Amino acid sequence: MTLGDITKPIQPYIDDFDNVLKEQMHSNVLLLDTVVRYILRQRGKRVRPMLVLLSAAVCGEVSRRTHIGASLVELLHTASLVHDDVVDESNERRGMASINGVWKNKIAVLVGDYLLSRGLLVAVENGEYDFLKITSTAVRRMSEGELLQIQKTRQLDMDEATYFRIISDKTASLISTCCEIGAVSASSNPAHHEALREYGELIGSVFQIRDDTFDYSGGNSLIGKPTGNDVQEKKLTLPLIYAFSQASKQESKAILKIIKSKPSKKEARVIVDFVKQHNGIEYAEQKAAAMLAEAKNKLSIFDDSPAKTSLLHFADYSLQRSM
Repeated sequence: MTLGDITKPIQPYIDDFDNVLKEQMHSNVLLLDTVVRYILRQRGKRVRPMLVLLSAAVCGEVSRRTHIGASLVELLHTASLVHDDVVDESNERRGMASINGVWKNKIAVLVGDYLLSRGLLVAVENGEYDFLKITSTAVRRMSEGELLQIQKTRQLDMDEATYFRIISDKTASLISTCCEIGAVSASSNPAHHEALREYGELIGSVFQIRDDTFDYSGGNSLIGKPTGNDVQEKKLTLPLIYAFSQASKQESKAILKIIKSKPSKKEARVIVDFVKQHNGIEYAEQKAAAMLAEAKNKLSIFDDSPAKTSLLHFADYSLQRSM
């Protein structure tokens, strides 16, 4: 099942959404409008607006409110990516030069600020204060998750509970926001809102766990993430955390020593082998599979429909995808 198959029930609405988003991102400042057009050419799979639209469709009907919500989350997400590239000093995104790679950091930060402000104004101008509260909570969580990860990376002190808190805040919060906003745009039933919020939270965590296993499973060039990249950046993710819990103290101490010294590519391979030896990848995949099953169960309150089928297939896609 591909993303193209998953989006079939809402394909006409996606085309409408693209036009709405272009309108919301437009600026009369030539430099800003030039950067915005460049961003629009870079856009990836449109997973987040897709989830907003599918969540609305499973609850009722896609409406103008739904398109406003989808625009809000896409503007927020795009702003976060632009800022992330500045923070990470990344000069490339999806095979193209990043905004800071072309226009340098000052312009990139200002463009990210502009996109964030446009997202907030989309909600305010349309009186969608529920959307504003939901997305503001997501921004807070994303910031807290990122800072907690930085703290734990410096300390090299991460347990499984902290890992799940970080991925919930950093990644799952925005996916959850997409699903909740879609539900709110189409239904006044709090049970619908809660079910889709929790579905999104679980699927967002599955997505991140899958990303984290890529670092140890090889063939990662598809997503631009070489094997061992996380450990070279001193990121302790679930496969490695589990391996530490299974290995002897002496062996774990030796691996931590390598990580602290900012491992070379050769040393990173040693860490990857350590994770494989202690079944870290299998453990992470089992955790993700359990969360996927729980996410699917959240959709049981909805009547069968093409949109529900697509959300179920997207759950599978989040774990089975190769990139």
